[in-house]
This record gives sequence, structure tokens and C-alpha cells, in this order.
Amino acid sequence: MATDVRAKLGNCGVSAQKTRLVINEIRGTNAVEALAKLSFMTQGAAPHVKKLLASAVANAEENFGLDRDDLYVYRIFADEAATRKWRRFGARGRFKPILRRNSHITVILRERGDE
Repeated sequence: MATDVRAKLGNCGVSAQKTRLVINEIRGTNAVEALAKLSFMTQGAAPHVKKLLASAVANAEENFGLDRDDLYVYRIFADEAATRKWRRFGARGRFKPILRRNSHITVILRERGDE
């Protein structure tokens, strides 16, 4: 039976759509390579995903005794979180709604030899 190591980030301040652009680049790759790849990404969601992935790798090493070189990103996904809504007043008595979208990010790591 494969050991899955999970890590979750709730209410990340980046929208799920923008986060998915980052996580699609690292899905299925080695965890150490994914951390290196995230270091050089310029998207706003990259630091959040990198910190979450580093936390998952540390959890795998400390809590499960797994080797970081054998880990890979088994599943990673971003779901929509609560949207903060407020309004800014515009011309002719109208108002312009402003939506600040957030996301929940989940990463699941698995050991390479368990397939």
C-alpha cells in the first residue's frame, strides 16, 4: 500500500485559475525538481505553491521517514475558496463590484517505488 503525504493550504490569496497555471507545470514531477522549478517561476502563485510543497516534503521526511529523492507529486489541485466582495462607486451613480478570489491548494506526495 502506498503512503500518501498530504499538505493543504487554505485561503491562499491568489485565484484558483492563476494557481492552476503554476501547478500544471509540476504535476507528476520529482518533488526536488519541482521545488527547483518553482524557485524560478515569476507567477504570483509560485511562492505559495513552493512553500506548500516544501512543507509536504518536510512532513514526509520527519513524520513518515521517507527519502526526499524518492518523492514525486502524485496529485496537486487548486479549488476555489470564498470570494471577498465589495464595491467601488463609479460614474453616474453606479458602482463597480470588486471580487477578490482565493483558493485552497492541496498537494499529495507519493514514493516513487510504490507504483
